[in-house]
Amino acid sequence: MEVSRTDPTEDAAPATSSPVTLRVNGTEHVVGADHRVTLLDLLREHLGLTGPKKGCDHGQCGACTVLLDGRRANSCLLLAVAQDGAEVTTVEGLAATAPGGGPHPLQRAFLRRDAFQCGFCTPGQLCSAVGALAEAAAGHPSAVTSAEALAEPGRPVEPTAPEIRERLSGNLCRCGAYPAIVRAVADTAAAVVPAGGAA
Repeated sequence: MEVSRTDPTEDAAPATSSPVTLRVNGTEHVVGADHRVTLLDLLREHLGLTGPKKGCDHGQCGACTVLLDGRRANSCLLLAVAQDGAEVTTVEGLAATAPGGGPHPLQRAFLRRDAFQCGFCTPGQLCSAVGALAEAAAGHPSAVTSAEALAEPGRPVEPTAPEIRERLSGNLCRCGAYPAIVRAVADTAAAVVPAGGAA
């Protein structure tokens, strides 16, 4: 008589969650995350960071923008388990990166320029603007970067109003505060990067 032998692991249910380690706003967190949970939901539901907003949930409005390893990203499109080991900065953590403490220079500029109305999109606008200014300073071109700037790869791109508008075009403001947002970002850029793009 033949005895049937089976691998006991064959009948085991596949794992549906895994531990995820993230450094969020300077603090390390280890969270058991369902494999289907987005980074946005992990931040909001598990870590209580409600700055990033769930707007369209399709990566089209930018309300969920965070900085992921220093680069802006739509957190609603990213699975949390795929970000294991990443550094995440939300709007709550921007002040921690400000020189001298207090609100980030962009946060102060948004207040000074009244660059928001309902405020729903503001956290994403702020994180996206921080990332956009860093990209320009690093010489990353946009669709409106001048041919002169493109001729010198790596040269910082001057954050003019057209550059700012283009770079923030993925962040929607349903209240229409765009002119004030552009002015606030331009104010901050002028304080950090002098005209001509030289740091």
